[in-house]
Amino acid sequence: MKVLYLHQYFATPNSNAGTRSYEMAKRLVNQGNEVTFVTSSAYLSEEYDFTTGWNDIEIEGIKLNVLHLSYSNRDSFVKRIFKFLQFSALSTIKALSVKADVVFATSTPLTIAIPGLFYSKIKKTPMVFEVRDLWPELPIAVGAIKNPVIIKMAQWLEKYTYRNSTKIVGLSPGMCDGVTRHGINPENVVLATNSCDVELFNVDADVGIQYIQKSLPFLNGRKLVVYTGTFGLINNVGYLVDLALAMKTTNQNICFVAIGDGMEKTSIIQKAKDAGVLDDNLYFLDPVPKTEIVSLLSAADLSMSLFGDVEAMWHNSANKLFDALASSTPVAINYGGWQSEFINEHHCGLVLDPRQHQQSANQISDFLNNSETVEQAKLKCSYLAQNVYSRDIMATRIESALLGAVNDKT
Repeated sequence: MKVLYLHQYFATPNSNAGTRSYEMAKRLVNQGNEVTFVTSSAYLSEEYDFTTGWNDIEIEGIKLNVLHLSYSNRDSFVKRIFKFLQFSALSTIKALSVKADVVFATSTPLTIAIPGLFYSKIKKTPMVFEVRDLWPELPIAVGAIKNPVIIKMAQWLEKYTYRNSTKIVGLSPGMCDGVTRHGINPENVVLATNSCDVELFNVDADVGIQYIQKSLPFLNGRKLVVYTGTFGLINNVGYLVDLALAMKTTNQNICFVAIGDGMEKTSIIQKAKDAGVLDDNLYFLDPVPKTEIVSLLSAADLSMSLFGDVEAMWHNSANKLFDALASSTPVAINYGGWQSEFINEHHCGLVLDPRQHQQSANQISDFLNNSETVEQAKLKCSYLAQNVYSRDIMATRIESALLGAVNDKT
């Protein structure tokens, strides 16, 4: 197949962002397909010397049309909306110059559906839409979108996109259910969660030891609990401050490290300072490339995935959770839903109460002090990464969805 892949935020392992599209595209190319992206430079700027406008590059056989467009996790919601619309308009024109058998548009943002829909209608080409978050359900739930007109427009675009896609890929059972609630035939909805890059994360234990010596000398032999990701409104990274404060009187042999960036980071650091945990048992570091996350998780005793206490977030498919599984690092989350169910079922980590900080600190302390339980959790993580959530398994599902869309047309 010739696949037109639309994703505003394409990233490689050298970037400090999710690499799902890169990994899926790489596997599609290895299977003999031709993949052409229309994307932005948001997470590629540091790797390449882009000029204003569109730039053509190739990465491991993947062709990319890259619009030089800056982006920051610290951008306000209004500024992000403007960039979404700007990219949507410019990418619609650019996409029409690409020849393809199928168009594959992956959110977020939801506006990525616009160039996909235009291409599908004008070129009479099937479209497969990938739902990474239930937009606009999630931003409405957290109060990011309040204007009733914008809400109505977003809801209309969501429904129109689903109804005009030949196949739809959902990253969690909840996302798939959210699609079928709009009357979409379940046979046309494919579950392909975020996934585990076992090859990338399966490194020798010495890698983690060396990383601690080089980058985390403040550990001083303490157990390491890490958070790697965005400091956004929905992530509730401030939870770590309350957890670290409770841990000070529970177990002084446990240290928290949060790596990433976002619009909430400055206020969270101030909260940690006020609580007296900053640079004591809670440290904040700058974002690092995915390749360095490998070393960090190799060093970690426990990895955390965090979200605010809003049920709409429970349908997410967190990259950081699957990276933890791939590195055989036990994982702790503070939300419910399908991820909490499989953690409890497979005993590969902890499900914490987002409101009970002392109870959660006790859970973590008890878990990390039980070496036998930790080792069993590591084995379970490895099993899940290789046999249930591997990148190859999910890439095969996506390729089947794309082929199914092409065959439906013929």
